[in-house]
Amino acid sequence: MVLFSLVATHADIDLETVAQLSTGASELATSALSGSPAVTGAVVLATCNRFEIYGEASHPDDVEAARAALVAQISERTGLNEQLVSRSFSTRTGGDVSQHLFAVSSGLDSAVVGEREIAGQVRRALITAQHEGTASSGLVRLFQAASKTAKDVGAQTALGSRGLSIVSVALDLATDLSENADWSTKKAVVFGTGAYAGATMSLLRERGCTDISVFSSSGRAEGFVATRGGTALDADSLPAAVAAADVMIGCSGSDARVEAAELARVRAGSPQTLIAIDLALTHDFDPAVGELDGVELLTLESVRLAAPQEQAESLAQASGIVSGAAAAFEQEREARSVDSAIVALRRHTMNVLDAEMEKVRARHGCTAAAEEVEFALRRMVKQLLHVPTVRARELASNGQQDEYIAALEALYGITVEQPVAAPAAECPVDHSQAGPASAPPRRETA
Repeated sequence: MVLFSLVATHADIDLETVAQLSTGASELATSALSGSPAVTGAVVLATCNRFEIYGEASHPDDVEAARAALVAQISERTGLNEQLVSRSFSTRTGGDVSQHLFAVSSGLDSAVVGEREIAGQVRRALITAQHEGTASSGLVRLFQAASKTAKDVGAQTALGSRGLSIVSVALDLATDLSENADWSTKKAVVFGTGAYAGATMSLLRERGCTDISVFSSSGRAEGFVATRGGTALDADSLPAAVAAADVMIGCSGSDARVEAAELARVRAGSPQTLIAIDLALTHDFDPAVGELDGVELLTLESVRLAAPQEQAESLAQASGIVSGAAAAFEQEREARSVDSAIVALRRHTMNVLDAEMEKVRARHGCTAAAEEVEFALRRMVKQLLHVPTVRARELASNGQQDEYIAALEALYGITVEQPVAAPAAECPVDHSQAGPASAPPRRETA
């Protein structure tokens, strides 16, 4: 089995293209497995500035076919030219897959280096894939190792110790733009009920803002504020709340975009400046709202440019942890790849021993002498198998497992059967009762 990933991020292409690629992301993994035999597992990671697909294939030769199938499906869902879709993704295989995901989960590849939200988004991507039955055993181990690495980076380095995140940097920018820096006097309207909306609510409260209203085009605002506080808005009460707001923050990425003309009509006569913070990849607010009088627009690009640089020492330490974890993960994967060969050799050897012992018992019966012979033979076989087993692990760690398997077939005539991909681990979470982070049909996270 081989892991691969298709990666499109803010570092390589513009955010508009990333947003277009992620259209229909919640259904991609399921359709990929049903649509292509080359794909044996898939996990989709879609955030405010990246769209990444992690897959598993049965053989390295299947990776290109799996990639082509995914590109074709994304092209069909988004309406984008297939060549454009293909150019937008970089492809990773082998150790590059774990190295990249571990860096992403640890916040090293974020617009705000060391940000906290991405680790939770990586965890939720795995939960969603498990819920949908698309997470192969190899991908489960990969994402679990990524989450552990993120925890190690957080515990062992100063990276992110200031609590920086995309949301916090955006609120810092809003503070700088405000005539009054006191958040306790501000009225805020939050669009969305996903993970980013929850993080935004928490940070607003930390800064003293208590007048927070929440709107969800999918009608989930009531349930969201029931556990987090705030006032739920519907289509009828939204215009008045926006008219009175000092800040509105888009975290939903829904189809119900606030248009510039409508905002101008609603805000006509409002004396205070409105700061619009659009953290949604697909834009909750028409970009033209930034041209309106009395409106200041902040976007993900604004956040990226304003994000402070972390200390070089912390970055180096975190990068070392990530590289070490990725190397250990790959060594474990390589070791697992020869397990079938080791089992086959042991089975072959023990079958020969059992056959010989049957001859001994047929001639001498189940005597004490026969038992001594069996004990001696089993001890000898154990000793003989020790070195081949150790060598198998050593060769696998160097990527030479295929040579070991070929040697077994040449010397002993043993055919090593590769294990069938294990079914996806069943997720213990009751998703019918879980929060929006685990509800795959509609993505309301930035």
